[in-house]
Amino acid sequence: MNPAALTTFLHDNIPLSRAMDVSVLSADAEGVVLTAPLDPNINVHGTMFGGSVSTLGLLAAWSVLHLRLEAEHIANQLVIHKSAVDYLLPIRGAAKAIARLDDNGWENFRTTLDRRGKARLSVVAELLSEGQVAARLTGEFVALLER
Repeated sequence: MNPAALTTFLHDNIPLSRAMDVSVLSADAEGVVLTAPLDPNINVHGTMFGGSVSTLGLLAAWSVLHLRLEAEHIANQLVIHKSAVDYLLPIRGAAKAIARLDDNGWENFRTTLDRRGKARLSVVAELLSEGQVAARLTGEFVALLER
């Protein structure tokens, strides 16, 4: 799925991504980079709302795992199980969320998914503002095989 197709997919299936004006800068089965402008995500302090920061990170982490599962032709339902965000710096402009898969956990994830029909995997997304890491989201996702 190319960046334009993933942007459309997110907007059509997760309407909040459209309201946040999220767009995909790059996307493949190894990594995803999303961006969102400040204006539709602003808070009373003139910085990006924490919920938007969290959502942007969650969308990036979910997207890279979704694309990897799709690339391996694994029909599944992918849901978030839990997440945690460290807010490190205020975001005063557009933000980028970068999520990459750690191949070390992938084989165990695939083995468990094949054997049990469900598996969990953690994905980290870093949110950048003005070239600095402003937040870090760690999401634990559960994939359920569609049979």
